[in-house]
Amino acid sequence: MAVAAEQPPEPAVREPRHDPHPQWRPKYNPWLIALTVTLASFMEVLDTSIANVALPHIAGNLSASEDEATWVLTSYLVSNAIILPLSGWFSFLIGRKNFYMVCVLMFTLSSFACGVAPSLGLLVFFRVLQGIGGGGLQPSEQAILADTFPPRQRGMAFAIYGIAVVTAPAIGPTLGGWITDNFDWRWIFFINIPVGIVSLFLTSFMVEDPPYFVTERDERRSRGLRVDYWGIIFVAIGLGFLQILLDKGERDDWWSSGFIRTCALLSAAGLILAIYWELRQKDPVVDLSLLKDRNFAVAGGLMFMVGVVLLGSTVLLPQYLQLVMGYTATQAGMALSPGGLLVMFMLPFVGKSLGKIEARWIIGLGLVITSLALIHMTTFDTQMDFSHAVYARCFQAAGLACLFVPINTAAYAFVPRNKNNAASGLINLARNIGGSVGISLVTTILARRAQFHQSRLIENATQVNLNFRHAVDSAGAIIARQNGLPGNGSYALIMRSIEQQANTLSYIDCFYVMGVAFGILIPLVFLMKKTKPGGAAAAH
Repeated sequence: MAVAAEQPPEPAVREPRHDPHPQWRPKYNPWLIALTVTLASFMEVLDTSIANVALPHIAGNLSASEDEATWVLTSYLVSNAIILPLSGWFSFLIGRKNFYMVCVLMFTLSSFACGVAPSLGLLVFFRVLQGIGGGGLQPSEQAILADTFPPRQRGMAFAIYGIAVVTAPAIGPTLGGWITDNFDWRWIFFINIPVGIVSLFLTSFMVEDPPYFVTERDERRSRGLRVDYWGIIFVAIGLGFLQILLDKGERDDWWSSGFIRTCALLSAAGLILAIYWELRQKDPVVDLSLLKDRNFAVAGGLMFMVGVVLLGSTVLLPQYLQLVMGYTATQAGMALSPGGLLVMFMLPFVGKSLGKIEARWIIGLGLVITSLALIHMTTFDTQMDFSHAVYARCFQAAGLACLFVPINTAAYAFVPRNKNNAASGLINLARNIGGSVGISLVTTILARRAQFHQSRLIENATQVNLNFRHAVDSAGAIIARQNGLPGNGSYALIMRSIEQQANTLSYIDCFYVMGVAFGILIPLVFLMKKTKPGGAAAAH
């Protein structure tokens, strides 16, 4: 009797996850909830950049040096970075809505305290509290949006959030300068108070924790939610000293400073211990297991680079227009504001298109546009006109508009709903640390490359060079026509021109590095798993 050959077992088919809780619908209109939670987050993101231009005024008013006054920025960034990855754990500890309202209240009260601070020490202390309150807002908002809206509408929901996160850093320096020049530096903190009060009032009525979250929270509490003290300590040490390292590195000449070397050592030790410890905990304060999901890991890396370019270019472009081109702060703001308006106009359309097009293809388009826009900025020169700066900024803004919302949508596609809080904390941490790296990177490149280019240009500034002699004669003729006397300042005029050219070349180097880095990221899109249009995970 013939015996049938044994057939190999068929490969297991991965079934789509079945959520025990159906899609929950909030009591109030989801779009009103989105606007409510975006309100405070906009002020928080704005606060990370609005204080920059006020530092000289703060230092003078509080009898401190400008170097000491930079701790006003550093202290906020340190506490903000520490609380970001911990926000998901605190949400389960006291409830997401309660945690969000506590953060809004702390941010509002500490803003008032910052505005009335009589000394630099107290101002820095209150900025630490403000950073703690502000750090919990963005992750909580994203988790609230992810739960309030079904996957097919998340793109539009994240578009509202994206408008706040992308435009706030762009208008922050201009708004801060205007407030400082026309009122007093303390008002850059006081303007947060009415927004915080309105946000608290609306949140108390409209926002609620979804049933699945309440069930999960109660189950974890019944098991005994153990406080992961060591995890909190290691995360605080690692991220805190990393933020100080990035913020103070260039100012202290990096590795030549013992303080910076100590910060680097403590940061590395803290982060290594945090990773080792958190991976072994049953209820970790930072859920690193999310990085096992390929989509989430790639989205986190891309969001890190969005932070690098967003904050890095926010520093570069206004500085170039003001320091090299001689624009006033108002003129620089006018040149950059059309880009912000374009982002606000495009984000809703990008969010809507996610219901028809896979997120990863829109991400790929955004990477290409942003890379080309940054490479285009390498054409900047000292003779460019106002319209060239406006066009370059709008070109870059079009690329960023195609990145922020799709990356967030793709990140949540395969994340279980009960981990939305932890996912929000890690995604926002990636963007914030990326922003700090971006600022640190461009300030370092600017300082080092400006010296390099100036030394190379001066090598040719000798009497042996016919072009240099011709430039001296031309400069002398110009000075003579202006003064009616023979010009004696021709060498000084040429030196200023050399410095301007060297600075321009250093800015071009920054744009080139960021443009190439973004271009290298394009293949990462193909590592992301396929999702249905709308951000839902595709069945396998």
